[in-house]
Amino acid sequence: MKFEIPAGTNPIDRMKVVGHAHDRIDGPLKTTGLAPYAYEHHREMPNAAYGQIVGSAIAKGRINAIDLTAAKASPGVIAIVTAQDAGPLGKGNFNTVKLLGGPDIEHYHQAIAIVVAETFEQARTAANLVRVDYARATGRYDLDTALKTAPLKPAEKDAPAEDRVGKFEPAFAAAPVKLDAHYTTPDHSHAMMEPFASIASWNGDQLTVWTSNQMIDWGRGDLAKTLGIPKEKITFQSPYVGGGFGGKLFLRTDAVMAALGAKAAGRPVKVALPRPFIANNTTHRPATRQRIRIGATRDGTITAIAHESGSGDQPNGSPETAVNQTKLLYAGANRLTSMRLAVLDLPEGNAMRAPGEAPGLMALEIAMDEMAEKLGMDPVAFRVKNDTQVDPEKPERRFSERQLVRCLTDGAAKFGWASRNAKAGQVRDGRWLVGMGVASAFRNHMNMASGARVRLGKDGVVTVETDMTDIGTGSYTIIAQTAAEMMGVPLDTVVVKLGSSAFPVSAGSGGQFGAANATAGVYAACVKLREAVAQRLGYNSADAVFADGKVTSGNRSADLRQAASAGELVAEDKIEFGDLDKSWQLSTFGAHFVEVGVDAYTGATRLRRMLAVCAAGRIINPKSARSQVIGAMTMGVGSALMEDLAVDKRFGFFVNHDLAGYEVPVHADIPHQDVVFLDEADDKANPMKAKGVGELGLCGVGAAVANAVYNATGVRIRDYPLTLDKHLDRLPAVA
Repeated sequence: MKFEIPAGTNPIDRMKVVGHAHDRIDGPLKTTGLAPYAYEHHREMPNAAYGQIVGSAIAKGRINAIDLTAAKASPGVIAIVTAQDAGPLGKGNFNTVKLLGGPDIEHYHQAIAIVVAETFEQARTAANLVRVDYARATGRYDLDTALKTAPLKPAEKDAPAEDRVGKFEPAFAAAPVKLDAHYTTPDHSHAMMEPFASIASWNGDQLTVWTSNQMIDWGRGDLAKTLGIPKEKITFQSPYVGGGFGGKLFLRTDAVMAALGAKAAGRPVKVALPRPFIANNTTHRPATRQRIRIGATRDGTITAIAHESGSGDQPNGSPETAVNQTKLLYAGANRLTSMRLAVLDLPEGNAMRAPGEAPGLMALEIAMDEMAEKLGMDPVAFRVKNDTQVDPEKPERRFSERQLVRCLTDGAAKFGWASRNAKAGQVRDGRWLVGMGVASAFRNHMNMASGARVRLGKDGVVTVETDMTDIGTGSYTIIAQTAAEMMGVPLDTVVVKLGSSAFPVSAGSGGQFGAANATAGVYAACVKLREAVAQRLGYNSADAVFADGKVTSGNRSADLRQAASAGELVAEDKIEFGDLDKSWQLSTFGAHFVEVGVDAYTGATRLRRMLAVCAAGRIINPKSARSQVIGAMTMGVGSALMEDLAVDKRFGFFVNHDLAGYEVPVHADIPHQDVVFLDEADDKANPMKAKGVGELGLCGVGAAVANAVYNATGVRIRDYPLTLDKHLDRLPAVA
C-alpha cells in the first residue's frame, strides 16, 4: 500500500479499540519472568557455553602481541578468538568502527578477543589472564581543543555545511535586543537495564542469533556484512528488549563475538557485555558545545536567530544534530544553523533517545528564556508570539498539524503558571528556594516503510507477524489494537509475534518512528486480509463492515471465522510513502512545565512537580503512551541534574562507566508527573493518523528544569548537568 494522499475516513476512525487505554499484553509475561530476554533462551540454545569479551586497555595504538598461554590453560576454557583467528571481517553499514579490534585499536574497550568457557566464572577468570603488549599512540580526547580546528560538517552527505535564510549577521547587529550565549552538554550513556547480550549457534553454515536489538533487519544485514556471509544464512531473533534508547539500533560486538565464539567452540555461546562496556565499548550521546544568538524587536518579534553546535566522533562519524529543531521551531526572517565535527578517539558517538533535539533543546530553550527576560516578557508569551504555521526556511511548506501554542497555553493554565513570580530568587518555602520553568518540546516525525503479515485462523484468531521490536514501549499492544480495530474483533483474539527475521521487515523501534509506521504496516496488511475475507465470503470488499466478530455487506452478515472455515487466510503487505512529507512538514510538539526546590543552604535541587502537554497525532494507546512520556521526562531530569560521562583526557576513556558512578534518576528523585495529550489526528502522516510521542517526552525537559532552577535562585547555569557546585557560591543569602 502506498500512502500518497491524505488519509480519508477509514476503519481506524471508529476508535473502538484504538485510542483507548489498554494494559500491555506483555506485562504479565515480564512481571512473572516468562518473557525471555536475549541471554535467557536456554530452551532454544541448549548446552550454551559462556563468552567473555576482552576489551582494549588503550584507546589508541596497536597490539604488538597477545599471549594466550595462561588463558588457554585456565580450567573450563573451550576456545579463544582474536582478530588474527577470526580472519578478515567487514564493517557494518551502521557501524563507525570495527567491532573486533586488532592489530589497530580505535577506542578504549574495543573488543580484541573472546574467551569461551564452560561457565561464566571460568570465562571471566580466563579473560583476565590474556596478556596484551600494546604500542600506545597519541589520541585526541579533548572536545574543546579539537573543536578549535574542526571543520563544518553537514548532517547529510549532500547538505550544505551551513543553512542560511536571509542575512543573519546584519539583522542580528541591527536588532535592538540581542542574546549571544554559549551552552554545553556532556557525553551521556544509554544505561539501559538490560545490557547488550546475545546467544549464537551455528548449524552448518546457518547462523541463529538471539539478541537484544531494536532493528532486526539492520542488525541482520550488518552481521552478514561483518562475517562475510549471505544475509539469508542468518536468523535474527529479538522478541523482548529490556531498553535500548538508541544504543541497540545497531549491531554491536556482543552479537559478532558470540557468533565467532560459537563457530570456534562448535556449540552455542552466550555473551553479555559487562556494565563498563556499555559506556566504553558501545555508543553514547556525544557532548556538545553550542552557541545561540537571537535578535528581536522590543515587542518580542525574533528577527534573527542562529544556532551553531560542535560535537565529536570517530573518523567517518557524524555530528550530533543539535541544531535541527532550531530550523523549524520559531519564526524569524534571518536564520543561520551549522554544525562542526571534531575527530576524537573516544568510543563511538551515535543515536541516543531523541538524537539532536534532546541536547539542542537543552540549549535553545534556555536561550529563549534568557531572551524573554531581556525583553521583559513572560517566557510563555514570548514563545507564543514567535510561533509559525509554516517551515521558516521554506514558507511554502505548512505544518500538517502544529498545536504548539495550545500546548503552551493549556499547560500554563493547568500548571498554575500565572502564580509564578517573574523575578527570580523571590519565592521560598522554608529552606527551599522555589521556581517554575517552561520549555517547548519538538521532534520531527519520520515516515519509513514497514511490513506485516496477518493470518485469520479457523478459530477466528487473528495473528500478526512482523519483525517490529518491543523495547518496553508497548509495541505488542498497539499492534494488537490496530489489528483488532481493522478486523472488528476483541483484543484478546489477536496474537502478535514480533522480533524475528522470519517475519516481514518493519520500521523497527527508534527515533519516535516505530509505533506510527509499524501500525500503518499492520493496517496495510489488514486491508489485504479484509479483501481476502470478503472475497471468500462472496461479499463486496468496498462496503464490507468488520465489527463485533462479524462481516456485514448490505443485508448479509457472517461470522469472521466462517471465512477461514475452508482454511487459514493469509495476507501480507507494507506501508510505503509518497511525497506528502515534501509538501507538508510533519512534526510533533509539546510543552514541559517544571517546579523545583533548591536548598538555600546546600544548593541541592529537588523536583516538586512536572507536566507535559503533547500534540503528536492520534494516540493509539494513552496508557502506554503516558508511560513512554513519563519515562522520557525522567530521563530529561537525569540529563539536567546528574548525568555526565566523565572523560579521562589523558587516556581516552569514560571514567564513571557503571551505575555507581554514572548517576541516573531513581524513584525518590521523581515527584508527581502529569501528562496531557491534545486531540489530534494527522491525516498527512499515515492511515493511522498517528505520529510518535516517546522522544517528545524528553525534548525540552532539561531546559524546563534549568529555567526552573534559575527562577528559584536567580543564578543562570549554562553548563549541564546543573550540579550544586555550579551555583552554591552565588545563591541568595540565607539570612
